[in-house]
Amino acid sequence: MLHFPGGFRWGSTTAAHQIEGNNVNTDWWAREHASGTTIEEPSGDACDSYHRYREDMQVLADVGLGMYRFSLEWARIEPEKGFVSRAELDHYRRMVDTARELGIEPMVTLHHFTIPRWFESDGGWLAPDAVDRFARFTEAALPVLDGVEWVCTINEPNMVAMFAGTDPAAVDSGAGAHTTMQAFGQPAPNPRVADTLLAAHRAARDVLGAAGPFRSGWTVATQDFQPEPGCEEIARAYAYPRDAWYLEAARGDDWVGVQAYTRTKVGADGPLPVPDDAETTLTGWEVYPGALEDGVRLAHAMAPGVPVFVTENGIATADDARRIEYVRGALTGLHAAIADGIRVEGYLYWSLLDNYEWGSYAPTFGLVAVDRETFVRAVKPSASWLGEVARANAVESSP
Repeated sequence: MLHFPGGFRWGSTTAAHQIEGNNVNTDWWAREHASGTTIEEPSGDACDSYHRYREDMQVLADVGLGMYRFSLEWARIEPEKGFVSRAELDHYRRMVDTARELGIEPMVTLHHFTIPRWFESDGGWLAPDAVDRFARFTEAALPVLDGVEWVCTINEPNMVAMFAGTDPAAVDSGAGAHTTMQAFGQPAPNPRVADTLLAAHRAARDVLGAAGPFRSGWTVATQDFQPEPGCEEIARAYAYPRDAWYLEAARGDDWVGVQAYTRTKVGADGPLPVPDDAETTLTGWEVYPGALEDGVRLAHAMAPGVPVFVTENGIATADDARRIEYVRGALTGLHAAIADGIRVEGYLYWSLLDNYEWGSYAPTFGLVAVDRETFVRAVKPSASWLGEVARANAVESSP
């Protein structure tokens, strides 16, 4: 058995637009319903978690997972520029209170991909007042965060910078827009957006720092760029603006999140497609549990001394036994990184529910299945297995 440090946190993660349903004021909802959209299917009712969040949190409590990362929907809280909905703040505050009541530690994400339609119309992250608007939103959200320790400012800013102003599904819509997390075929990140996101992150941290003893950071989608022989410099140059820069920018933060799923090999001409003979997931990614250990080690190298939190890791598969083996392999590598002295605060599986994967419901990452008609939840064996790991704070090693 591989034992994790005392106080190590175990849990799962979701995002508002992917589970709440009917987020009609977001840029994504508008994109889903636009004429000629390339998005495979709309989010619609999603998992109806806006109304069923207690049921979802109860699953975590029942199986023994003690932490839940969920996001606030900016477009609900500020549906029009400058107007803050007290009712929506109360809704998200009830989510925090419910987590506490069930013995679950909340981690609250302020921004998980979606933005209000009015912000998109103003230019989104290229708007001249984008940083100020996000700081004001953070201030508005403070009543929700009262007593919360862990706050994520921005989820995967590297992905946001790659796809700002574009239709992600147009890049690779084969199994939903989430397939674009693969480096192969990704657009180059927009440096203006990247700089704005970093400024917004720091502005939000300033707001949080002045308001209370929050532990804040942002999360990065680590891509695990692996060079082919002789292509080390090419891979380094390709990788730096796509994930390493964002990890490096976390220096001085309270923690940095790693979100790892697969790897991408890089040859003389850049990123290579997944080999034909590789085992792949429902998103078309190569099954590679070692991506988690590699992402944690990269985060430690780029932001020495900053604690790492695994805020997402998982696999899109219809074979739940395969899910367990993937996570076991990922945790084996994670333990090796911890054994080498890297401080890792916890592990959160993506995702708690089979949810809307940015274009399609086909990729099933969840520990819990959701009936698309009735919204009835069905807890998978992988949820119980991960709960047993959490209770033991240990996992049987993977070969």
